[in-house]
Amino acid sequence: MSLAKYKQKRNFKQTSEPVSGKAEGKHIFVVQRHHATRLHYDFRLEIDGTLKSWAVPKGPSLNPADKRLAMEVEDHPYDYKDFEGQIPARNYGAGYVYIWDKGTFELLDKKGNALKEWKSGNMKVVLHGKKLKGEFAIVKMKGGREENAWLLIKHKDKYAVDGEYNSEDYTPKRVIAKKKGAAEKEVIAVAKKAAVGKAAPKKAATQKVAPRKAAVKKAAAKTAPAKKAATPVKKKPRQQRVK
Repeated sequence: MSLAKYKQKRNFKQTSEPVSGKAEGKHIFVVQRHHATRLHYDFRLEIDGTLKSWAVPKGPSLNPADKRLAMEVEDHPYDYKDFEGQIPARNYGAGYVYIWDKGTFELLDKKGNALKEWKSGNMKVVLHGKKLKGEFAIVKMKGGREENAWLLIKHKDKYAVDGEYNSEDYTPKRVIAKKKGAAEKEVIAVAKKAAVGKAAPKKAATQKVAPRKAAVKKAAAKTAPAKKAATPVKKKPRQQRVK
């Protein structure tokens, strides 16, 4: 699995997102609530040491009737399973990331191979999380406009529910309250600094004009007495000539 696309999109001098990571033990999964430009949930499965990732706009559901659209995105490093926090403004994916659920998973087919199932576009897994439990299928859509479009579907089992399932109902209020997170505040702060920076030269220009006016007044003051002193000197010789 390659992390080239992942690394190309990020400036690790600015973001605290992990660069790599080594998988150990059982296969893990993680669902991260990502409030970027648009709110979505990132569903990630560890396969061969990296996290295969899908952006799920409406979030996962425990209702088998819901077929959640899941757009496959670039692979993420294994250590991303623990990432939670703010991606700074002006960086790819800027916004708040919250670990909504995590745990381990196994293939429904005990003899199956995760990489082969992913490549076939039809994965059946059993999730062992705090919120997501039981059998799920993640299936690649065929014949659609988007080549990276998949569907995340819950199987009918003892963990399935009837009726509407909204992932936000299972998200802490303190997290939902971060709709205007630090990234957005940072953008506002940057904009204010830019506005102040533009206004500053105008004040400086005003200060530069004042000394010029003072200099003109001083020059005028020096010139005036010189003219008065010169007048009597010219009149004295004229009076002597008349006599």
